Amino acid sequence: MLQLILYLILVFLLLIFLVFMSVYGLSLIYSSIMGAPYVPTQNKLTLDILKEVKFKKNGLFVELGSGDGRIVRTAVKNYGVCGIGVDVNPLLVFWANLLSNGNDSLAFKQANILDIDLTKANYIYLFLFPALIEKLVPKFKKELKKGTIIISHGFEIVEYKKKLIKKIPRSTFPTYYYEI
Repeated sequence: MLQLILYLILVFLLLIFLVFMSVYGLSLIYSSIMGAPYVPTQNKLTLDILKEVKFKKNGLFVELGSGDGRIVRTAVKNYGVCGIGVDVNPLLVFWANLLSNGNDSLAFKQANILDIDLTKANYIYLFLFPALIEKLVPKFKKELKKGTIIISHGFEIVEYKKKLIKKIPRSTFPTYYYEI
């Protein structure tokens, strides 16, 4: 009888695991279809990317396609900015909120990045495919104020070549810094 109970518990746990992995897998596919897959940035690289920016206290840092939120969390923690992470994937937003530990200077939103108001942003970070970046450019032109810094990891913003203030080549993806 005890063996049967243990067997049923094991089967139940296995089913829970399989359901979780299926939901997680589907959420990653959804992110990819909507514009960019979830690709977490290593912590050391996160620090290297952010150290190149001269942050002002209480500035607003917005991470578009934030995934688990590690970039925006690091910016808030190390540079005293307020942060918003935006991702289309509700599972990743849920996870990012859990990792934020209730920090009042940090918020995560589940939304399409093309629908987010960027008028108050001082810093924008993105690690997105070029096709999605192209869709963001009209929004940037309309909403970003003078002096806003855009950090684009991985791909350049072709339309903003004249606004490029720094490019850091890396072995995998370069990082581009633009000032509006």
